[in-house]
Amino acid sequence: MSKQKVIDKERKRGDYALFTRKLAWVVFLVLLQITFLIYAYLQFREHYIGIQAFMSFISIIVVIYIINRPINPAYKLAWCITILFIPVFGGLFYLILSVNNTRRSFRKSILEAVTESKTHLYQDDKVFEHIDSISHHASPQSRYIYNLAGYPVHENTEVSYFASGEEMFIAMLTELEKAEKFIFLEYFIIHDGIFWNSILDILKNKVRSGVEVKIIYDDMGSIRTLPSDYPEQLKSYGIDCFCFNPFKPTLSLRLNNRDHRKIMVIDGITSFTGGINLADEYINKRQRLGGYWKDTGVMLKGDATWNFTVMFLQFWQHLSGEDVDYEKYRCTINAKSSDNDNERKHDNNITDNTATEHTIEQSYKVINGNGFVQPYADNPLFDEIVAENVYLNMIHRATNYVYITTPYLIVDNEMITALTLAARSGVDVRIITPRIPDKKAVFMVTRSFYEPLTKAGVKIYEYVPGFVHCKMMVADDRYAIVGSINLDYRSLYLHFECATYLYRCEVIEDIKEDILDTIEQSEEMTYEYCLKLNKPYRLWLSLLRLYAPLL
Repeated sequence: MSKQKVIDKERKRGDYALFTRKLAWVVFLVLLQITFLIYAYLQFREHYIGIQAFMSFISIIVVIYIINRPINPAYKLAWCITILFIPVFGGLFYLILSVNNTRRSFRKSILEAVTESKTHLYQDDKVFEHIDSISHHASPQSRYIYNLAGYPVHENTEVSYFASGEEMFIAMLTELEKAEKFIFLEYFIIHDGIFWNSILDILKNKVRSGVEVKIIYDDMGSIRTLPSDYPEQLKSYGIDCFCFNPFKPTLSLRLNNRDHRKIMVIDGITSFTGGINLADEYINKRQRLGGYWKDTGVMLKGDATWNFTVMFLQFWQHLSGEDVDYEKYRCTINAKSSDNDNERKHDNNITDNTATEHTIEQSYKVINGNGFVQPYADNPLFDEIVAENVYLNMIHRATNYVYITTPYLIVDNEMITALTLAARSGVDVRIITPRIPDKKAVFMVTRSFYEPLTKAGVKIYEYVPGFVHCKMMVADDRYAIVGSINLDYRSLYLHFECATYLYRCEVIEDIKEDILDTIEQSEEMTYEYCLKLNKPYRLWLSLLRLYAPLL
């Protein structure tokens, strides 16, 4: 057995031991709650008829309540069927999950931080005017993101695209070494290994040299990779750390609200985002699924990094309970337009990228940005489904093609309608999903959506070499989105997410070419293939689709 395989085997043993130790007491307490419910039912079963009538009445009231809630119809259908199928306990089960004493304080704390931060996220009207002067079809997307999510669109930002975790890992280490003032990290998963330990070594050195380092990680995402006292361990190195939405042994829907964002901010100048967590499988130093792990991300340098800085500080204020001085972390940039900054318009009404020079006073660097860059976040505590609507806006405005990569394809009726309408209108719609799954049940649900989509002309490809974890959309050589947002219910409705919307940036061509290269390594899943599946299996997939919102 090779040395690397031995290391991987020992790491898996450690992960399992950590997971079982940390989760054992949680599982025990949850089972205790379920046991109590069963015991209560057995104690009162001699009054079964009366209890059944009362609980059925409660279930009907709950169903009426769910139907009238402003939530996705697919959620309503899944819950209503579940409750009516088990009327004695269905309504009670929903109420237990939905009602949580800490939910109100959790919501209030986050919304207060978001509201306060908006005073620091103001939009430069000249940027909107510039977009309008180029295309009236592009500006509505940026206006929507700013008006609903609160994040402005920027120029004066360099964007670099990384077609693999390995490439982005090297860039991260390089940029972290340059840090002079502060480093912010916010990730769903942090896992001991080459990736994280390389970063941690740099962070320790930076703390010793006076750099401020803050880290946020999601408790559920890292439940099997980090010990419960990890924030204390990091604080012993001088690194401030908080765990987001700690996993508690209670039956509550609040546990679904995970911090799925991937953010790195360095000195308010440089930022990273994408699908890449801080674990070795993302750079293929660990064979988690037996194939190649395909992931991507972007690095921003310039004005747009401010959006990610504020994004991080929102959660820091929520978790620390402290008043945050946002302006302390703003990077002062003096923008100086180049004398050669002119626009060249082609016959197809596309303007070439605009080059702008500006000097960062603190570090005396020059940033040459092109195009429009707009990092944004989605918040499940708001009624507006920003992440999905940004995707939908891009699909609806596409006239030539829309290419999508996603590890999970579990979509609602609105997304199915948009994708099929675009395909039937002659737009080249292509979606890449994994051939090797990380969650078998979710993989089956993903495949259940192939038939209706391919029937309408959407082309779906499964990446044969391994697992596709990148979350991207590119359209018409002009627009692109790179971030943490999957095409599934959890990302679109339950998680805190982030992404970067790009318009007319040079890297859009790189993103397109990478997707086309990935398609070359993939197998198309045709409508004919879907029809050849045996009928019992197709029926099973249909049932899974029904409960997709609850997975």
